[in-house]
Amino acid sequence: MWKWVLALMITFTGNSVMAQETSYAEGIEHARTERVARLKQPLGWLSLVGLNWIEPGRHSIGHADDNAIVLAIGPAHLGEIVRDGEQVSLELAEDSNARVDGKPASGVVQLVPDTLGAPTVVSFDEGSRNFNLIVRSGHYGLRVRDSQAATRTQFAGIDFYPPDESWRVHARFEPHPPGTTIPIANVVGQLEDTPNLGTVTFERDGKTHRLEAMEEDGTLFFVFADRTSGKDTYGAGRQLNAPMPTGSEAIIDFNLAYNPPCAFNAYSTCPLPPPENRLDLAVTAGEKKYRGAH
Repeated sequence: MWKWVLALMITFTGNSVMAQETSYAEGIEHARTERVARLKQPLGWLSLVGLNWIEPGRHSIGHADDNAIVLAIGPAHLGEIVRDGEQVSLELAEDSNARVDGKPASGVVQLVPDTLGAPTVVSFDEGSRNFNLIVRSGHYGLRVRDSQAATRTQFAGIDFYPPDESWRVHARFEPHPPGTTIPIANVVGQLEDTPNLGTVTFERDGKTHRLEAMEEDGTLFFVFADRTSGKDTYGAGRQLNAPMPTGSEAIIDFNLAYNPPCAFNAYSTCPLPPPENRLDLAVTAGEKKYRGAH
């Protein structure tokens, strides 16, 4: 998506204002089409079916109810999982038929978490189901996916506000000193100090509004709530990415605001808007509340 975000920041040229408006709207619609396509990927956010937290020690793991950790997928008895400090390993049963990073596996497998780059992926059923290790605020868990999850096969699509170029705002970016953090809570009750790059300030309807910026994949990243939250839009807020600013100017396009994964499933660890990012403003742009089943 972010290549389209960057493209939309470019000043449109054309023979008329109508041509410019059409080009902008088409760019927004293209970005939205790509957004839906990513969501619908076989093992994307819509495929989540479990989030199993791992306590220190040794635990039996598998699909059967007699395991200490009961997975929503996989064989009845996958083996044992061991958490020793920051190290997590999986001791596979001989008949597990599991694959690790796409290859047949046996014995002991060290699980690399998502916080250290590409996580180790343990998969089943020709790769249509899998899990990987995540770390959130010092808590270790298994994120479990199934390509046939009801949240994916019964996906209801996304409703959007119509593209409105007035919501593409020019903001002033004020960087924070290096090392500045902001406490961010997530939907499962964890709190984490997150790098806080700076503040963006913009004008709307004669008032000044501010947002605290984080970083994601080389972009400014915002988690925000506004006067539409819980009404027309998702109650736990929305997210937004914008290109890194050039100097003191940032361009924030609320038409690209999107719902976090927890709007679609119950197994995400989405960040919540900090108090500083609760806008006294109805942002009638971007994605609306998801109308399908959670």
